Amino acid sequence: MATTNGTNATSCPAAMKATSNGVFQGDNPLDFALPLAILQICLVVLVTRFLAFLLRPLRQPRVIAEIVGGILLGPSALGRNHHYLQRIFPARSLTVLDTLANLGLLFFLFLVGLELDPSSLRRTGKKALSIAAAGISLPFAMGIGTSFVLRGTISKSVDGPPFLVFMGVALSITAFPVLARILAELKLLTTDVGRMAMSAAAVNDVAAWVLLALAISLSGTGRSPLVSLWVFLCGIAFVVGCIFLVPPIFRWMAKRCPEGEPVDEMYVCATLAGVLAAGFATDAIGIHALFGAFVIGVLVPKEGPFAVALVEKVEDLISGLFLPLYFVSSGLKTDIAAIRGAQSWGLLVLVICTACFGKIVGTLAATLAFKVPFKEALALGFLMNTKGLVELIVLNIGKDRKVLNDQTFAIMVLMAVFTTFITTPLVVAVYKPAQMKSKGTYKHRKTERKNPESQLRILACFHSIKNIPTFINLIEASRGTEKREGLCVYAMHLMELSERSSAILMVHKARKNGLPFWNKGQDPDNQIVVAFEAFRQLSHVLIRPMTAISPMSTIHEDICASAERKRAAIIILPFHKHQRLDGVMETTRTEFRFVNKKVLEHAPCSVGILVDRGLGGGSHVPASDVSSTITVLFFGGQDDCEALAYGKRMAEHPGISLSVVSFVVNPEIAGEIVGVGINDEASSHTKSMSGDQLFLTEFKNPDADSIKYEERQVKTPGEAIDVIKEFSRCNLFLVGRRPEGQIAAAMDTKSETPELGPVGSLLSSSEFTTASVLVVQQYAGGISLDSESVEHVGSGRGEESEAN
Repeated sequence: MATTNGTNATSCPAAMKATSNGVFQGDNPLDFALPLAILQICLVVLVTRFLAFLLRPLRQPRVIAEIVGGILLGPSALGRNHHYLQRIFPARSLTVLDTLANLGLLFFLFLVGLELDPSSLRRTGKKALSIAAAGISLPFAMGIGTSFVLRGTISKSVDGPPFLVFMGVALSITAFPVLARILAELKLLTTDVGRMAMSAAAVNDVAAWVLLALAISLSGTGRSPLVSLWVFLCGIAFVVGCIFLVPPIFRWMAKRCPEGEPVDEMYVCATLAGVLAAGFATDAIGIHALFGAFVIGVLVPKEGPFAVALVEKVEDLISGLFLPLYFVSSGLKTDIAAIRGAQSWGLLVLVICTACFGKIVGTLAATLAFKVPFKEALALGFLMNTKGLVELIVLNIGKDRKVLNDQTFAIMVLMAVFTTFITTPLVVAVYKPAQMKSKGTYKHRKTERKNPESQLRILACFHSIKNIPTFINLIEASRGTEKREGLCVYAMHLMELSERSSAILMVHKARKNGLPFWNKGQDPDNQIVVAFEAFRQLSHVLIRPMTAISPMSTIHEDICASAERKRAAIIILPFHKHQRLDGVMETTRTEFRFVNKKVLEHAPCSVGILVDRGLGGGSHVPASDVSSTITVLFFGGQDDCEALAYGKRMAEHPGISLSVVSFVVNPEIAGEIVGVGINDEASSHTKSMSGDQLFLTEFKNPDADSIKYEERQVKTPGEAIDVIKEFSRCNLFLVGRRPEGQIAAAMDTKSETPELGPVGSLLSSSEFTTASVLVVQQYAGGISLDSESVEHVGSGRGEESEAN
């Protein structure tokens, strides 16, 4: 405050200069706009990311960490220290902060619009529409009822009609992006509950924006009621004009952006400029710049590379740096200390109970009317109660337009945090969908079986299009003879669900998540689907491309659940390393190794890990041109028998010759070779080896000319390695992950890749061979990779519990 001629007058803070001359010339960087903004952004990002890390074990969406982080940085916590508040968030810096925050929010709402597919709204069924209507109507009405209580107590000075509408909108919102993220994390998007929640939330999202536009148009101050009507009508005219004018322009751009080629920068720049222009138009109308950006995002065509390119250009900068500023801008307006006394805290409880009751009961009643089971209906009610960024936007607009005072604003922000926080634990507690049982008896969990004529089912997983040629050539080699019931392959594309908006866009493109989406090949632009569809038509293999989208930490659950549902006999996974042009094996991503280990431990069937060195070259080899040599290295044990059974099936292909190399210990030194860290149980080994000899009988005198059997006597592991080198020119090695016998025990030194076992680790070395390697583990219940790799779970081949 400054005093002039004895009269108190409020002085405006002096404008901040953009940049300083530096500390050496006496300038304090915190007195200048740019360095202060940089410090604010870094502080906000640090706090929100740290909170997100702390809340990750609770499976909370990141928006919770961002809202709470903003509150902690504001006057509710750290801001109680006035020195901190005046230095880091001084009043004269707030204009710059709010401008950057709203610019980030503008483009983020454009991304939110990109996530929403208007065509899915047109396909929304009667059930989802009814659920959405009930989930909006009851909480909206209860919000209006609550507003009368608030106006009679802590909000006596606010204008009536706008306050009623703002309260109704705030209680009836469902956060569509946050809901999609929660469903994806809980793997519920493919369940009936997930599908209904997504459809209803999409309708709810659109309705919320319409109601918010109405609330904003009513919140003008000191004007005629006709002004509010003009604002609302102009907003409708803007939306209708965009619907007719904007999509043809975007379709024209999209046609000039073919799949597989970079999107022209001019089109991206023109679109972002259009977003800003739409924001300017809606701000000029009086319904906030965010509406224009959201409408443009909704109207962008979702198919093809154009939408993905837009997301990639915008999301990291906006979501990572600028959007968190909006949460701190909101947090600076939130003062929890404003909630004082028993009355205020009682009103907080009233608002929370009203919000939860209206949303949950409204949704529950509508869902039960369609004869949905009670637990599913209750879970849907909890999910629809999710709040998020849009809720915060509504509250901030209400605060800026003097519709909400400090106390009401703080109460509503805490309500949004609480309702979103409880969603995940409540859904997990109430709704536990039973593991979807496979149709029929899951009998064949391995490739080795008593009836070799039965259908072999393979779940082949891959991370990128680079894996496809080798996998197709492996499938071609595995198809056996036409006399059999055939080969059925489920080709699963493993895609990571990250915190990025494009991941949610990817979920919408795939339409299903968690338990995978079965792709019927309708998308002609999907190169993966096209490749497998072409192979299916050329071969006699039933092949189904599919997609699993999950965080890397839980994607193994998708793989194992899919194998269970589809009764796969073997899961084939790519090794976490790929071969460079110079032949050296280089790590692709360490997370892939974690996935492989988890699948080995939890798989409901046999598992193979493929070390890819270009099996058949970089493209699909037609059946008539296949000419490959496959070598099975047999030491003994269940896994080696599984590898041999797979090799036997491959040998039925007319273009494949199979070499079986059986290693036996030289009688002169039998029993003298000592393994490293092996539990030597003689009776178990004897029982297992007798089973192995029975299994090898048919290979010693093979009926087919394509199978060659050799038995090599070795004294040391070194001699075994020399024998393996003799076959290093083959195209593919088939080995067991946990070989048994004295030679294998001596070779089992500590390895960097225990998931491959001793022999597989040796063959994966770049200096040893140029052949691809398939390391096989036979199904034997739960496997722990921490245990010795040659020690079996189970007592040996003579005591198999599964009926084949």
